Amino acid sequence: MSYYYYFVPQLSHLIYGQAPPMSSEEFKALAVTLLSDEDAALISMLSLDPQPLDSQEDSSIPSYAQVITPSGSDFIDGWREWERSLRLNLAKYRYAKLKRQGGTAPVDAPNFPAEAVATATKAVQESPLEGEIIIDKARWSAIEALQGTDHFYRNTVFAYYLKLIILERYALFETETGFSEYKLLYTSILESANTGASPRGEPT
Repeated sequence: MSYYYYFVPQLSHLIYGQAPPMSSEEFKALAVTLLSDEDAALISMLSLDPQPLDSQEDSSIPSYAQVITPSGSDFIDGWREWERSLRLNLAKYRYAKLKRQGGTAPVDAPNFPAEAVATATKAVQESPLEGEIIIDKARWSAIEALQGTDHFYRNTVFAYYLKLIILERYALFETETGFSEYKLLYTSILESANTGASPRGEPT
C-alpha cells in the first residue's frame, strides 16, 4: 500500500467553487515525480471520462458506454463506475425529456450507484448551467466518499487531482466556453444514438 506522509500535508485544502491553487496538469506533473511508479501510472488513468478510448479504438463509440475494465485501484474503478452510471442516466433522461422518436440510448442505464442516478434525474430538470453545477457537486461528494478516511493513502492524491479538474470546469461555467462544453456533452450523447453506434460490452 502506498502512503505519502510528506506529500499530502503540503496540499492546499480544496473547496468547491474556489479558484484552483494550480492547474490539474501542473499537479499531475508534480505528483508523478513523488508517487511510486505504480501510482504514477494510475493517476495518469484518471479523467472525467469513465474510460477514455485508446487512440486506436473506434472513436465513434462513446467510451462511457463500455463496461469498466479493472484498473488495479478500487478508487479509480469506483470513480469510473460512478461517472459511467451518471452519463448513461443523463442520456436516458434526456431522451425521455425531449421525447425523441427512433433510436435509443446506446446502453441501458444502470440503477446504481444510487447517487449517480439521482444526480442525473435532478440535473436534467434544471437549466444547463445549474445542471452542470449539480453534477459537479455530486461528483465532488462521490470523490470524497471514494477517497475514504485514510488521509495519507494514495487515494487522497487521486481525489485531489480530480477535484482540481472539477474546479477548472467550474471556472469555465462563468464563460461562454462553459456552456459550449455542456452542449457538446449532450450533443455527443444524442448523436451516438442517432447514428446507431453499437457499444462493445454489455451493461452491468
